[in-house]
Amino acid sequence: MFDEDEVVRVYVPPGWPGSVRPPGSPGWLASVEGFLLDVCPPEYRGYPVLRRHPVVLAGLAREFVASQLVATRAGLSGVRSSLAGLVDTSTVDQAAGVLQQEEARLTRVARGVDLVDQALRDVRFKPKL
Repeated sequence: MFDEDEVVRVYVPPGWPGSVRPPGSPGWLASVEGFLLDVCPPEYRGYPVLRRHPVVLAGLAREFVASQLVATRAGLSGVRSSLAGLVDTSTVDQAAGVLQQEEARLTRVARGVDLVDQALRDVRFKPKL
């Protein structure tokens, strides 16, 4: 057992969400819940089972973010043809840029959700040399 003022050092890998405390540290599960609920539809906050079982919430978050990535990639692949003739080329380029940025953000979120899910399943991360 350790004193509550003692610092617990746990390695977290690259891509670990900045808002999530390291596994086992004080407040870790509360930070996991907040992060996962933030990446899910707001309605998920109203389901007590998801708050009681963070591993269930992580699985649903993984699927939700994956579906957002699929939709974003589909939008990106068709943005130029769907907007052709409706707006100027500069606006089409900007819209494509938005979707590219969103794809990158969702890829980072998906990595974070995956790492948190692994930690909830008791995976312990080790630094790679």
